[in-house]
Amino acid sequence: MQLATQAYGAVAQKERRDRMILEHLPLVRHLVGKLLAELPPGVDEENLESAGILGLVEAANHFDPERGAQFKTYAYTRIRGAILDELRRNCPLPQQMLQRVAQVRRAYDELPPPVTTEALAAATGLSEEEVADALAAIRMTRLVSWDQSGEPIGTRLDDSQRPDRLVEKVEQKRLLVEALEALDERERTIVTLYYLEDLRLKEIGEVLRLSESRVSRVLSAALFHLAEYLRTHGG
Repeated sequence: MQLATQAYGAVAQKERRDRMILEHLPLVRHLVGKLLAELPPGVDEENLESAGILGLVEAANHFDPERGAQFKTYAYTRIRGAILDELRRNCPLPQQMLQRVAQVRRAYDELPPPVTTEALAAATGLSEEEVADALAAIRMTRLVSWDQSGEPIGTRLDDSQRPDRLVEKVEQKRLLVEALEALDERERTIVTLYYLEDLRLKEIGEVLRLSESRVSRVLSAALFHLAEYLRTHGG
């Protein structure tokens, strides 16, 4: 009787685990889709999704409902960590991209603030699209902690919003609203759809009738311009 009870419990536990995995596969795709906006072109989406699924399986295997946490919250960290591990292992930047990153960093250090992507393009001889890709590559190196040198280049909203750089939240919100209003209409729309409506790049492209790569580059430029505004107006 005891063995039968144990066997039944094991089967029920496996069914719960399998159900959690299947129900949260869209979370993996969503996380990968959101992370792609922070990465340069050419990153293998399928590899990242496979890594995320492995992270989800690991989360399901180790999840303990007795601790009171929601599985989605627990799985989020495991999935994201698995995706970042995959980036560390298998996504080195090509030499040409590294050269462009170095060009953009040098130009950024030499230009008077606030720096724009247009100014970076003029200073480096790169196109604005190439500058946007270089900024995405810089974000990726920070994302996976490969390179902590060359600070600061404003490519992520949180770069200029760390607690030690902010006096109070009210001022932060005021500056962020001003920074958003300073963006051109297309940049502002894409930032709003991405952060407030939580749409992925592909979905934003369908709404605005733009290619996914174009949306990614506009978002990259918008994040840069937002961070520059906060850097130069935040005191």
